Amino acid sequence: MKNNETVTTVFALGGLGEVGKNMYVVEHDDEIIIIDAGVLFPENDLLGIDYVIQDITYLKQKANNIKALFITHGHEDHIGGITFLLQNIDIPVIYAPQIANDLIIKKLTDRNMTYKNLKIYDANSVFKFKYITVDFVRTTHSIPDSFGIILRTPNGNIFTTGDFKFDLTPIGPIADIHKMAKLGDEGIKLLMSDSTNALTPGSSKSESIVDEALGEVFARQNARIIIATFASNIYRIKHIIETCRKNNRKIITFGRSMENAKEIALKNNLIEDKSIFIEHNESKDLKKNEICILCTGSQGEPLAALSRIADGNHRQIVLLPDDIVVFSSSPIPGNKASINRIINKLYLKGVKVYTNTELSDIHTSGHANQEELKWMLRMVKPQYFMPVHGEYRMLKHHADLAIDCDIPKENIFICTNGDVLELTKEGVRLGKKVQAGDIYVDGSRIGDIGSVVIKDRKLMSQDGILVAFININPLTREILIKPNITTRGFVLINENIELIQKIEDKVTSIVNTTIKTSYNYLDLKNQIILELNLFIKNLTGRRPIILPVIMEVKK
Repeated sequence: MKNNETVTTVFALGGLGEVGKNMYVVEHDDEIIIIDAGVLFPENDLLGIDYVIQDITYLKQKANNIKALFITHGHEDHIGGITFLLQNIDIPVIYAPQIANDLIIKKLTDRNMTYKNLKIYDANSVFKFKYITVDFVRTTHSIPDSFGIILRTPNGNIFTTGDFKFDLTPIGPIADIHKMAKLGDEGIKLLMSDSTNALTPGSSKSESIVDEALGEVFARQNARIIIATFASNIYRIKHIIETCRKNNRKIITFGRSMENAKEIALKNNLIEDKSIFIEHNESKDLKKNEICILCTGSQGEPLAALSRIADGNHRQIVLLPDDIVVFSSSPIPGNKASINRIINKLYLKGVKVYTNTELSDIHTSGHANQEELKWMLRMVKPQYFMPVHGEYRMLKHHADLAIDCDIPKENIFICTNGDVLELTKEGVRLGKKVQAGDIYVDGSRIGDIGSVVIKDRKLMSQDGILVAFININPLTREILIKPNITTRGFVLINENIELIQKIEDKVTSIVNTTIKTSYNYLDLKNQIILELNLFIKNLTGRRPIILPVIMEVKK
């Protein structure tokens, strides 16, 4: 490398080793372009956590160099972190395709946030910055307006595919395969390609196949049909609507995100027949075979519409014995247990349930399978390859596919979040790692929930909590009354009086011994926790969280 040559760096702050939290950064000199700002939905072990977002420490340090945030498409794992990002960094401009733009506006409105520089791009848009030029190629995915992004840098062209598949009979526009092939002829230095389905052989099914399968379900059922699907899968919603129209069914929607998706689809003329939607109170005059309920909850989310219907506590929908429930989705990793719980509850109510495993064509993935990933690699013909958007095993398998497609092994980089690739005129190499990691979001709290808090929550969920109230006279250093013990999730006090009395006596003994030598809140609390922990473990085999509450009472 020449001494005066400036490298172009590429790294992920999210999206590597995980399915979600996508955020990729391209930097050249004093210019930073960000691609996507998604969230990761936590698995069951992250108790009380709503979202996981990126550690953006590096971007905060270089905030003045950020030129734009580009969004590939409108799914949560690509736009869900935007509101959190804007709370920490002043992003000069956000460029997004139409559907993603509308979804981002909804997010900002829901959080009472104002952002005035949200711009729409399309397949013909080109944005030129000081060093980097950005343009786009249309892809096929499960949401309209999905794009791959080309970044033309002084050290070569970078192409990030976004989420994609190759569907030759899609519901919406077909991917611009000709432009992708042209990119290959122009020369791509680095390809960053979606790895979500890298473990799945063959090619993904077309959305039109799903259309036919759902049509068969509707045609042979005379009962009310309830369909749960991703609200963001607007193409799926579109052909559910078409199927209902062909079978003379009206649609009732439930779930806030489903209502938002319907509104955005109507606004953009993706759904043209508004009359097919009715309110729940309008359904009383219809026969069961004239009704379809379209709702959220296909991933077993506890507060989603389908979960409340299955639990029997939905305010408007009561399950009927002959109802048909269709899961038009596949489980996101980590959600299988939640989905199975909902399915079991539905069976207990006597309804018939269709899932993607039983009737394989009621859902197809929006991500490319192995043969499609090879097709992308062959068309684009990159010099260097970095698989993105996937767990490590997916990235590794995608790398193996690239080797099969004649990309040299030494030109393939399986990275983790924070690993930096440096592009020069001569090639691509690993650089110095930047800070990256997970930030937990709990309600409105961002980043102050650490691993210790998560560990305490797990302990409370398993062994409960025990609170010891102690009244002390600070002047005489005496306990005024016997300590009071209360618990939640540990034992029932009324059924374990003898145990509680032993704990009360132990607390009294600890306090009396400790305050003779030293008396300050911190020492006393720590001693109670230390000794009581071992005492309770020996008595019960359990280790509840122990909270001593010391109150000074002067007499």
